[in-house]
Amino acid sequence: MMPSLSRILETVAFIGCLSSGCYYLICLWSGWSFIREQKAHRDVVPSQFLPPVSILKPLKGIDPHIYESFRSHCLQDYPKYEIVFGVSDANDPAIASVEQLKNEFPQREIRIVVCSNRLGPNVKVSNLEQMVQASRHEHIVVNDSDIKVEPDYLARVIEPLTNDQTGMVTCLYRGFAASTLGSQLECLGIGTDFCAGVLVARQLEGGLHFALGATLAFRRENLNRIGGFKAIVDFLADDYEFGRRIVGLGLQIVLSDVVVETNLPAYSLGGFLQHQVRWGRGVRDARPGGYFGLISTFGLAWALVNLFAALGSGWAWGILISTLLLRLAVALVIAKGVLRDAQVGRFLWLLPLRDLIAVGVWVASFVGRTVVWRGDRFRLKRGRLTLIRSPGQ
Repeated sequence: MMPSLSRILETVAFIGCLSSGCYYLICLWSGWSFIREQKAHRDVVPSQFLPPVSILKPLKGIDPHIYESFRSHCLQDYPKYEIVFGVSDANDPAIASVEQLKNEFPQREIRIVVCSNRLGPNVKVSNLEQMVQASRHEHIVVNDSDIKVEPDYLARVIEPLTNDQTGMVTCLYRGFAASTLGSQLECLGIGTDFCAGVLVARQLEGGLHFALGATLAFRRENLNRIGGFKAIVDFLADDYEFGRRIVGLGLQIVLSDVVVETNLPAYSLGGFLQHQVRWGRGVRDARPGGYFGLISTFGLAWALVNLFAALGSGWAWGILISTLLLRLAVALVIAKGVLRDAQVGRFLWLLPLRDLIAVGVWVASFVGRTVVWRGDRFRLKRGRLTLIRSPGQ
């Protein structure tokens, strides 16, 4: 390698290592701050604000451990709530699990809404628009079909809505991996990277300006003020867009101290990569500045480039080891301390592989504008989806 080129590469890589190290320190600060908030909140006397709630759960097909996830919503220590499930197809296999749930919990208000109209390319949001019309209560909680919750979940996510300035409550989540490599890499990404980024954004931006689909708790009044779910039916990152519009009303998004759990599919490596690229392109369009800034957070990749450019110098090895230790500290504080993830520790040896794959996914997310979601292929532009129809359609 030419000396001048080697020196330029070494300088760029060193700057990348420095920026990544700073980012990891901010992750640790953000994680510790949230852990302190969690502990403080547990010492507070629970609020008596327990209004009737409508839980909306859009479904499509069978997710791993779907019945256990459904069942956890029927075990809530909460006086009055309904659960509204929505499907696009009256023959959807998930309906059988809902019928089983109704038989096991006859005392609960459980209904199925068949959403026969497709209001836009995002079928989940299209269904939510039809489900919310069938729901009864002012306070609404939306979460994904595979979310499993604790018995005090509903009381704790509704409590911040006592404040009129709170427009939405959202939650972090941990993944429970299947036995495949793709599923384990997904679990690592959630537990050691994605949730860390959420906490950093919250810390640096003075609060959240987006929401997470693991939980969206809000008032019907504010949903109506942004034009209902139909206003975001064209967006891929509907949870981000929903949160952005709530903040646009001058309201706050509260990150609850509750952490929910999702059972991850048994992704093949290809399925994992496809899911990551789809997610990456969605975030790229929803938060372009923040997503581009991720280039300064790929510590391991920068440290390896630096080691190569420095021809294996001792100081470059020191930077690589320091970067790995900082990265491991972030993984443990976020996954163990914040998310209380009992599983992710078994996969930590895969962390270097996962972080290097993340660099490739980041690059791939800027190349092309198509995404595959639940078997449908879409074109993505400025966050909005357009269904790509096959010649036979």
